[in-house]
Amino acid sequence: LTMSPAMWKWTCLVSHLLLSTTVSPLGRQQPLHPKRPFITFTGDQAEGNFNHLVVDERTGHIYLGAVNRIYKLSSDLKVLVTHQTGPDEDNPKCYPPRIVQTCNEPLTPTNNINKMLLIDYKENRLIACGSLYQGICKLLRLDDLFKLGEPFHKKEHYLSGVNESGSVFGVIVSYSNMDDKLFIATAVDGKPEYFPTISSRKLTKNSEADGMFAYVFHDEFVASMIKIPSDTFTIIPDFDIYYIYGFSSGNFVYFLTLQPEMISPPGSTTKEQVYTSKLVRLCKEDTAFNSYVEVPIGCEKNGVEYRLLQAAYLSKAGAILARSLDVGPEDDILFTVFSKGQKRKMKSLDESALCIFVLKEINDRIKDRLQSCYRGEGTLDLAWLKVKDIPCSSALLTIDDNFCGLDMNAPLGVSSMVRGLPIFTEDGDRMTSVIAYVYKNHSLAFVGTKSGKLKK
Repeated sequence: LTMSPAMWKWTCLVSHLLLSTTVSPLGRQQPLHPKRPFITFTGDQAEGNFNHLVVDERTGHIYLGAVNRIYKLSSDLKVLVTHQTGPDEDNPKCYPPRIVQTCNEPLTPTNNINKMLLIDYKENRLIACGSLYQGICKLLRLDDLFKLGEPFHKKEHYLSGVNESGSVFGVIVSYSNMDDKLFIATAVDGKPEYFPTISSRKLTKNSEADGMFAYVFHDEFVASMIKIPSDTFTIIPDFDIYYIYGFSSGNFVYFLTLQPEMISPPGSTTKEQVYTSKLVRLCKEDTAFNSYVEVPIGCEKNGVEYRLLQAAYLSKAGAILARSLDVGPEDDILFTVFSKGQKRKMKSLDESALCIFVLKEINDRIKDRLQSCYRGEGTLDLAWLKVKDIPCSSALLTIDDNFCGLDMNAPLGVSSMVRGLPIFTEDGDRMTSVIAYVYKNHSLAFVGTKSGKLKK
């Protein structure tokens, strides 16, 4: 659960603790005592913000990514272990990093901002990626945060030079009989020649193996990655893709993004820059990324457009919500928070909406778009990646639910927006985060707001 930076600065509220205080051992819901204090953890003020939090589903232990620190906390927020990640001498212009070769830029003590925190359950380790040295990751043992590995010798070990927390999102795809994969999506901060915006990496069993974080496939012509063409920056100089959330479901990996585009307002001859929220889908087994599809998503209520994605969370429908949506109780439901409008990414308006999407309906829209493109209808409609419109090529092919693309008609964009179902709006205190779960057949959501309130 993430709230505004001010609320995160020194104190961390863990939402699962709130849940555990509301249910008795017999399963009866108990009212919260109005004066019962929340359990809190306060870090050293000199260390700066907390950035990320993950909870071990098996033990209840909490891993907290901060500036220059990784904390391991007990379920009642007692510090068990800390691991220092910075500061260190660095310069963002050093590429490759100065730990690989001498850098002529002036070096200064630089903070290491935690940009991603993931638990690799299969190998009992924590993947902690920071902002130092063009964005390299540490692999830490869950038990004691002992450093198992820190790959930095190859250029694919540098994930992104962006210094913002939350600029990287990762999804682990696990296998029983082979090494896992790590799908990484990141803002590139104007350096598309250095960093792919999205890629799949090897997650080797040995944390110090030479192939750790190597691209799943890479030859002279094809690789498991998407790079933003430099031509795109001539059209939109500050173009980047901001990844808000990611998850896997069925045979696919999904990322929810916010990205700029140029549009012509009705009645105007000039174009203006707006931001569009899009869902990106890739097949788990697609090593050449031919399955890349983007779908615009948004929400509307009473004529008001909510188009700036703030947060998202994947949950199940549950029996009661499933009936009203005409889906199954185990169907995937995407809970999303959007703020009003399209124009202000960094200063979103306070009006916001909580909306839900049925993942199957999004996949059906993608399947229809793929089928029409393979009938030769329309263009690829992904202007930022192809720069110009490329016509769809015709092929005698029936697209099923698990189609993973060919080396044609890819990457592909869906032009028409998929609209979510608005279930709650807030006009004064912008919603900034969401989690959801099913309890006794009911689908429940918690949202965090800009001012630090928690709504159930």
